[in-house]
Amino acid sequence: MKFWEVILKNQVLVTAVTGWLVAQVLKTLIDLALNKSFNPERLVGSGGMPSSHSSTVCALTTAASYRYGVGSFEFAISFVLSMIVMYDAMGVRRETGKQAKLLNSILLENPLKLNGEILQEKLKEYVGHSPLQVGAGAILGILLAVLIAQYY
Repeated sequence: MKFWEVILKNQVLVTAVTGWLVAQVLKTLIDLALNKSFNPERLVGSGGMPSSHSSTVCALTTAASYRYGVGSFEFAISFVLSMIVMYDAMGVRRETGKQAKLLNSILLENPLKLNGEILQEKLKEYVGHSPLQVGAGAILGILLAVLIAQYY
């Protein structure tokens, strides 16, 4: 029991995990409302609104600023990590998703044989985020961190 007590007293960790969890649940609910069907992959998958990556790292960074101050090593590392993660989500990962969508449409019309085997597995298209999705995740993470800080 001591292990869980120590974990739950770690404000920065609890805040970051909460940022991820809340974003994933919201992402699933938004997908359910838009598509009128429940997709369990949305609970753990990447891509979509809001960005759980952004929510997690912004919650982490904000919690680190509350706990250690903005002049701390912990805040500096969290801030740099946040910038890299959010830049990557809107850049490389978003482009990867666009390429996957294009390849899936091409392969649907022209199945590809690789080593004598037809490729049937669809590439994952939801891997990156639009700037709006990243921004929404960032705001969510910051708000959650501010809220959680009231209880620590």
